[in-house]
Order: sequence, then structure tokens, then C-alpha cells
Amino acid sequence: MKTFTLPNTTIDGSNVILGLMRIRELDDEAIRTLVGVARDAGINFFDHADVYGGDHGCERRFGDAVRFSPSEREQVYIQSKVGIRDGYWDFSKEHILESVDESLRALRTDYLDVLLLHRPDTLMEPEEIADAFSTLHDAGKVRHFGVSNQTPGQTELLRRSVRQPIVVNQVQLSITHANLLAQGIAANMNALDQSIDRDNGILDYARLNDITLQAWSPFQKGFFDGVFLGDREDYAELNDALDEIAAAYGVTPIAIAVAWITRHPANMQVVLGTTNPQRVTDAAAGSDLPLTRPEWYRLFTAAGHALP
Repeated sequence: MKTFTLPNTTIDGSNVILGLMRIRELDDEAIRTLVGVARDAGINFFDHADVYGGDHGCERRFGDAVRFSPSEREQVYIQSKVGIRDGYWDFSKEHILESVDESLRALRTDYLDVLLLHRPDTLMEPEEIADAFSTLHDAGKVRHFGVSNQTPGQTELLRRSVRQPIVVNQVQLSITHANLLAQGIAANMNALDQSIDRDNGILDYARLNDITLQAWSPFQKGFFDGVFLGDREDYAELNDALDEIAAAYGVTPIAIAVAWITRHPANMQVVLGTTNPQRVTDAAAGSDLPLTRPEWYRLFTAAGHALP
């Protein structure tokens, strides 16, 4: 498992993350098995959100099932998110502070390694968020801060007020949902829809400002449209390429889908959302596969993206 130090942090994190948004209905033993398999694969980063499972439900299940000793807690990184409420987004200081306190109680931990602002709140007051961040940081409740699904302009507006670095932006990215990367390849090509800039240059902004991108839904065709793995109706050519490259490396196709993201020099992390321990093991095998340029671009074009 490849690890790296996230810029502007003390985190030596795995480039594959275990996301826990679907564990609410699992029993304690199943959760412990899932986490244990992830740890055995070298994953040391765990992703939560207050909204997962409804009102800290998945955080609570994790805290009930997984009891890290003090030494074990120092070896892992726990990340959560705040801001999505029932029918609206809320980055108010009051909500941020209350939600983090509840996350800490639910997870049975004294601190979060990373707190992300979940989905952009257009009513955000940067100075109010800065006050909340400083309160949490000074109290030792949150060590590092980031955002999720935010444009460079939104992030820059926040950075102007907060005194802590913004170290992460968690965004949707997969081989098939890849405008984040594909737009730059087709820049200035008027005839290609791929050339339309839909995110104001998130990738380049992150690299220029030492912000680590975390890829959520790394196997989704689009926005919760189902996975492309094994979909031979819409993505026959892509699955043929995945199968062939996977066989060459002695892994499964899911590992190649992970490697396609981790191969990028931006040093991204891949967030797995599965509750299947074998899929965790299989996906983690892609952490440091050295895909060649021909292999990477073959997958890119097989997914339907253009090389103008």
C-alpha cells in the first residue's frame, strides 16, 4: 500500500481510504471484519460524515464496533464531514461546533484528524467558519481541515479567512466520470463537449496549492448511475481493457480502476464505499500499480474520452 505525507499536515496516509457511509445496518462483527481487512491491506485512513446513516448513524456504529486502543488510534486517521442538513446546507459556526462534538462522541475519539466541509453552502460566512475552525483546532478536537466538492473560487474565498491550511478537497472522480481530468486534455477544442470547464480547474488549483484530492465514487458511471465495472452494455470496450490489463498485472479489474486514479502524479486518494471485505482487498491491490502511459490513456479513451 502506497502512503504519502499529505502536504501541510502530519498525516502519512494511505492513498486508498475506506469510506463508511453504508455500515449502518451491519452488525459489530461485520464492521470489525471490514476494518480489519482494510488495515491488513495497509489502509490507515477512514472516511465518515455526520449525515451518513442519518444523524451520525454510521459514525455511531463505527464507534460501537471498533474500539481502538490509544496506540492503535495513533496509527490511523479518521476524517468526517459537516454541513449537509435535512433540506439545506449549513456551515454556521453553531452547527459546525455542535456536529463535531457529536461526531467525537459517536466515534468514541478525542479528535478528528481531518474535518471537511461537505458540499458548498452558498450562504457561508468565511469569517464565521474561520472562527469555528480556530475554536476546534485550539481545543485539539480537529487537527486538519478541508472541503468537499468545492470549486477553486469557493476554496480561495475560504482560505482568505481561515488561518489553518485547506488540505483536502474530496470530489467525484472515476474513469468514466472524469471531467476533472478530461477537460484539460481537450482545452481549447471548441467542437468537443469535453472541453467545457465545469469545475473552474479543480485539478490544477489543487496541485498549485498543495491540496490533496480525494476521489469519491471511483467506480460509478456517473452521478450514482451504477458502476461501470462489468457493464458491457454501456462500457464493453472499457471492461475489455480493464480485464486485459488486470490479467497482465495479476489483479482484478477493480484494482486497475483504483490504479487509474492513483497513477496520476497529483497524488490523489481513492475513497472506497464498499462493505464487501473481498472488494476492499481487491481494490487496495491497485494502490501502487505502475500503470504505463499507454495503459492509462487506453482506459481513458475506452471510457469514451477524446484525445484531440
